Amino acid sequence: MKALVLSGGTGARLRPFTHSTPKQLLPIAGKAVLEHVLNNILDAGITDIGIIVGDQADKISEIIGDGSRFGVRITYIRQTQPLGLAHCVVIAREFLGEDDFLMYLGDNMLPEGIAELTRTFARERPTAQIAVQKVPDPSAFGVAEIDATGTVQRLVEKPADPRSDLALIGVYFFTPAIHEAVAAITPSARGELEITDAIQWLVAQDTLVKAVEYLGYWQDTGQVDAVLECNRRMLDAIRSERSGEVDGASRLTGEVIVESGARVVRSTIEGPAFIGVGTVVEDSHIGRHTSIGRNCALRDTRIADSIVLDGATVSGLDHLSRSLIGKSASVRTAGHHHLVVGDDSVVEVAQ
Repeated sequence: MKALVLSGGTGARLRPFTHSTPKQLLPIAGKAVLEHVLNNILDAGITDIGIIVGDQADKISEIIGDGSRFGVRITYIRQTQPLGLAHCVVIAREFLGEDDFLMYLGDNMLPEGIAELTRTFARERPTAQIAVQKVPDPSAFGVAEIDATGTVQRLVEKPADPRSDLALIGVYFFTPAIHEAVAAITPSARGELEITDAIQWLVAQDTLVKAVEYLGYWQDTGQVDAVLECNRRMLDAIRSERSGEVDGASRLTGEVIVESGARVVRSTIEGPAFIGVGTVVEDSHIGRHTSIGRNCALRDTRIADSIVLDGATVSGLDHLSRSLIGKSASVRTAGHHHLVVGDDSVVEVAQ
């Protein structure tokens, strides 16, 4: 079985961050979302992976490389325009060949993994298998209507009056029959080849399409609040690792990762928290559920429940929380603030 990871979207809901960083590379608990995805795929026993990339392909390939550090083989497939999920299957035809494959949206977090979903597909091998989860607002998602056996009867994209609360969560398993389906459909009203239309075409052909309910944690990291929520969840599972330098005047409680080259000076860190390579934390208080990226500098600052991206500088800030600070941003002065600061920004907040 192969895997096809979709990482070519524009990330409009996460601007300004996604002007310069693909949303799949935003860090969750110190690791890019896409890295979490690849680890899940490897844990499911799949090592041959195609990644659909768009305009920021070079940034993804720079971080992910050829896949060798993950123990997988990566093939990059360029999508020149975001023309839909089914279009990704079309352009990946040569890579996929006649193999069964997993299709996985590269901005989705499933910390409990997909190994059991993969085993279910391999054991039963329906024409297609979709992962679903119950949601409070199904009208915001693709929705599956199923019978008592889990067989899909109908798929509807963002229905105004949902007949089901089972949302598609961005993990699909296909046999080669999907290639005929994507060739048979036409673009939707928004000009895209929809994977829901392709799967519905398989249903209409009386082939077996199954839905499996995913009972673990799932989060689409397409918005700032979702990124922060997912960071909390992932940090709750870490174990302390202190490769960096922590001086005697500092106090660390709970589970805290301090990576090599990082320095903690006269500071308090309440875990769970993550401090990246080469970062300096000085005269500061790092509260729970905070991830600090690589080569950052935090001085005379209190911050909690936040993510600071690589190279950022934060100084003189008091009670900063629920914030996402972009790469190489500089944030100064003090006060009680909630900030969403894009890459390479300089923010000076009046007291």
